[in-house]
Parts: sequence; C-alpha cells; structure tokens
Amino acid sequence: MELSNRNQKTLLIDLDPQANATNLYLKTKQNIDSNEFVTFDKTLMAGIRDENLYETIINIKDNLDILPSAADFSLYPRYMETKKTSYQERVEYLSELIEPLKEKYDWILIDIPPTISLITDSALYASDYCLIVLQTQERSLQGAEAFIKYIQNEVINTFNAPTLEVLGILPVLLKNNAPVDNSTLESAYKIFGKENIFKIIIKNMERLKRYDVTGVTFNDQFDKKVQLVYSEVVNEINKRVKEMEFNEPNE
Repeated sequence: MELSNRNQKTLLIDLDPQANATNLYLKTKQNIDSNEFVTFDKTLMAGIRDENLYETIINIKDNLDILPSAADFSLYPRYMETKKTSYQERVEYLSELIEPLKEKYDWILIDIPPTISLITDSALYASDYCLIVLQTQERSLQGAEAFIKYIQNEVINTFNAPTLEVLGILPVLLKNNAPVDNSTLESAYKIFGKENIFKIIIKNMERLKRYDVTGVTFNDQFDKKVQLVYSEVVNEINKRVKEMEFNEPNE
C-alpha cells in the first residue's frame, strides 16, 4: 500500500492458499470505492494453468494490483508434478511465468505460506530479496533461524536461486514491553546480528489487527499511525536494497 502511495507500480502475488492477503486487499478496495462490489472469476491457479497471469490481475487502487489466491492454489504442487519431471524444473517454473510481469511493475511482492513446500521454494527462487517477519516468541525465533539456513543450503546452494538475498528480519511484537518479547528480541540480535534486524519494529496495534476484518481503512489518527509505521518500514526496505545493490561485486 505504501509503495503505491509513492507512485511505485506495485503487484502483490498471494501464494498462500488461505488467501488472507487477497481477502484483506479486496476488503480494502471496497473501502476505497464503496460503490463497487469486488469479486474475481479467475484465481491465480487458473492463470497458471492457462500460462497467463495477466488475466488474473485485480486492480486495488492507483499503482496497486494483486494476483489473488484461493483454496485451489493448494493443488499447485500436485499440478506441477504432472507438468514438470524434475523438482528443479518445478521450482523454476513460477519464475518463468512472473518474468513478463516485471516490465509493468516497479515492485513485485510475494506473500508465502508459513510452511516449506514447492510453493515457498518457487517464490524464493523467483525473488531478489526475502524479508523475514519475526514474531517475538521463542518458536518464531527458532523458525527464523532454521528458515535462513534452509534458504542458504537449499534454495541458493541446491536450487541455484539466481538473485536471492535475505534483506533482513522485521520484528513484530506480540505484546508491547512484555518481558518475553524483549528477551526474544535480544536473542535475535545475538543470533542474527543487530545489523540484520530492521530498526523499525512493528508494535502491537489494535487497529492493525482489525484490518483483517475490515480491510485497510483511512478514517482517523489510528489509521494514520499504522500508515506511518509502514512508511518507515518502506524507508528501511529502500535503504537496505540500495545498500545491497551498491555492495554487489562487479561482474
């Protein structure tokens, strides 16, 4: 949302069969234009079968589109077994479908489910950067540590992802100023290095949790507070991307 507000043409690809991001943004579109009842006839999975993702794109607002997911996307791994012989080819295929979309957008964001599968492997292979969201609890900390090792050992070393780098870790507090949250954050600094943790932290905000029900709203100071936080997240993303591009070795 914030990227589009900065006149950056943005596409969100929802690769989670639970379709939480899709539902959030369709409700948001309804908030932006209350006269329009938002539905879609063609899911991401249907677009993949037709080898044409353009026809599944839904416009949410100026400079913001989404490729919507639905429950049928859970069939993607099984479908790819019938389409490609090797697992490597299955991992690479989604990247081939996304490639034509890059000319139209400044940013393509991919939302993935919290489990490792062909879906996550394909998304990571297609990506330049991975942003890891860390909830401040021990289980999430252990999961982030294992996921980073998986990215390096499997997606980069085994699948040979051509451009993937970990952009950083974005902490999300479960409870503001809670001892467990603070302790988890301190452990993250020690494990990953403070320089790899985003300086901006997403704190527990009731308005943010309400968006799951209402979609993103633009009504009052509580909405503006959330938008300000995510503006700072985008600032840091831009800063980190520029630093990584600057530090890339010359060919």
